[in-house]
Amino acid sequence: MATAPWIVSDELWEIVEPLLPKKERRFRYPGRKRLPDREALQGILFVLHTGIAWTHLPKELGFGSGVTCWRRLDEWQRARACGSACTPSCSRGCEPRVSSSGRERSSTRARSRPKRGSETGPSPVDRGRPGSKHHLLVDASGIPLAWSLSGGNRNDLTQLIPLLEAVPALAGLPGRPRRRPVCVIADRGYDHDKYRRLLRERGIKPLIARRQAAHGSGLGRVRWVVERTFAWLHNFKRLLVRYERRADMHRALLALGCCLVCFRRLRNSM
Repeated sequence: MATAPWIVSDELWEIVEPLLPKKERRFRYPGRKRLPDREALQGILFVLHTGIAWTHLPKELGFGSGVTCWRRLDEWQRARACGSACTPSCSRGCEPRVSSSGRERSSTRARSRPKRGSETGPSPVDRGRPGSKHHLLVDASGIPLAWSLSGGNRNDLTQLIPLLEAVPALAGLPGRPRRRPVCVIADRGYDHDKYRRLLRERGIKPLIARRQAAHGSGLGRVRWVVERTFAWLHNFKRLLVRYERRADMHRALLALGCCLVCFRRLRNSM
């Protein structure tokens, strides 16, 4: 019988546990015993996979209440445990290929509350509804290296350099850990000479399709990797539609999804 995807295996827990902040119980008036972090993480992953509301988390699963899991995620987010540090931790002992990176974004509709929340804006496909954009930078094998969240009305170019600067040091090969790819592959949405110059100044070769140019550049044969990674991320139903009013909470769920994609991809390749 296959294990449910939200069950945290011993292999994954060995990687995640050192990244979580430790909270000691008070000696005097300790109160109710704290839900173990592993069970709380499984509750968070259940919401991430199924897309249900936090208050609808079944207590029969043994993961605590949805409010408890939400507060634990908020605690980890404030401690910066749900950040890009998960990627190098999940990739230790492996050799991710960083020779080329794909850059892309996807749109998600915001359905949180009437105030819409931060990091939202008019959707580029439906101006009457607010939405957000997921920006992703992956390596040549589809492993997420950096990610960000912006409003649906923000230009994709605004996230290109911040994503490159957010790539963590990836060890695995002899020598100094790499932080920058050899080249960056992107579609016509990133066609701008200014950003080509900024990439070259960082020693990165830009492979960006030109606007109003005939098709057949050949970049589509390699850009499908980032599209596949977005398809993996969209398997997490909570990321398809943004229900979180707070941008940092949705960003934390996006980081967890990227870390899970990284872990599963590297585990299957070993």
